Amino acid sequence: MTLNYSLKNVLAGLIFIGIGTAFAYASLGYEMGRAVRMGPGYFPLVLAGILIFFGAIIFVQALFSGPDEVAISATPWRGLLFLIGALVFFGLTVRGLGLVPSLFLTVFMAAMASQRTGPVGALVMAVAITLLCLGLFVWALGLTLPLFGPWTAF
Repeated sequence: MTLNYSLKNVLAGLIFIGIGTAFAYASLGYEMGRAVRMGPGYFPLVLAGILIFFGAIIFVQALFSGPDEVAISATPWRGLLFLIGALVFFGLTVRGLGLVPSLFLTVFMAAMASQRTGPVGALVMAVAITLLCLGLFVWALGLTLPLFGPWTAF
């Protein structure tokens, strides 16, 4: 049976709509404020609306774009596990390890999600992005972030 629509884009549009709806619902628990004086829920709600809008555009275009040229392949479990693991690791360790070690290890894990990136490439990316974030957030913007946490010896 051939499909007359792009299944990949239909699914992508539905995922965008679903995530946008979840964030919009979560933002309703915060004070909205007004455009002139925004509350903490205003910006997440606007971003959620934009995500829902783009998801709807992708969904509608997918219905009229014809079938996918390339079939949906197997799920890349390695990439999925490394990326989700990296995010969870950062969230669990940033306060204990501090910004530098947590960010370095998170970027290294995320880089290893690709089958084309080896340990040396992941190491180079981790060093580069960690230095870039330090330069941008700590030195340029002057944010007072703990570089090393209580779990480290520094």
